Amino acid sequence: MARARHSRRTTFTVVALVLASLTILTVNARGGSSASGIRGFFQDVTHPFVAGARTVLRPIGNFMAGSVNYGQLRDENARLRYSLGKLQQQAAINSISSAQLTQVLALEHLSFVGSTPTVMARTIDIGRSNFTATIMLDKGRSSGVLVGMPVVGSGGLVGSVVATSAHSATVRLLTDASSAVSVAFGTMTTDQAIAHGEGPGAALTLLYLPTGTPITKGSLLLTSGLQGGVYPSGIPVGTVMSSSSVAGAGGVDVIVQPAADLSNLGFVDVLQWTAGS
Repeated sequence: MARARHSRRTTFTVVALVLASLTILTVNARGGSSASGIRGFFQDVTHPFVAGARTVLRPIGNFMAGSVNYGQLRDENARLRYSLGKLQQQAAINSISSAQLTQVLALEHLSFVGSTPTVMARTIDIGRSNFTATIMLDKGRSSGVLVGMPVVGSGGLVGSVVATSAHSATVRLLTDASSAVSVAFGTMTTDQAIAHGEGPGAALTLLYLPTGTPITKGSLLLTSGLQGGVYPSGIPVGTVMSSSSVAGAGGVDVIVQPAADLSNLGFVDVLQWTAGS
């Protein structure tokens, strides 16, 4: 009942406002001295209704305006985030390009390569587990890259090619647990040892050198180039970091830091050299 009465009052109010509006329009159209008075009367009568309507509608208008502004703000924020993302991406690209350019330029001036022909290649994949360490290059047999060829970076020896396809090659790094390189040190040609890989990110080791071997911290190790070896002579392999005596074995274990930065191999050179050549 209460709802019905409220509905009837609301309907009456709307009808009254409509009739009042029509009356004002009629008086305005006819003109006359009483027009202003009638307009004033109806303004007084309808003022509470108009004010109430404005009070009710104002939050709705504010909400609609806020919605429009919110949408504009959201779009602007999206544009700003996109622009910031592009700038950050470009900065990263510029940084990578600069680092790669440095590597490429360094590969053009490798004194230890001598007159050996080379194929410059880019690293396109890295394969690592607990013990294996390999990279994949974007050059293969079609570019003259063959299994067994040595691979070098700007600092020295990286590893050797162990598999190829027409347009790619897999390189086993020095740090791979199955890697072993014959190295020479000191001034005597008989001062030689085998550098073993210990897994990705680990240093190389020289195991069980005889006590008194003239090898000290800072010594540079080079490929020995033994007859039938997998590498030509004179390529830097690494630098001695430390040495320690092995109790009861009468020997010395040596830890070697690889000469090439094996964690940052954007570009490398494949030496077109094979054992016995």
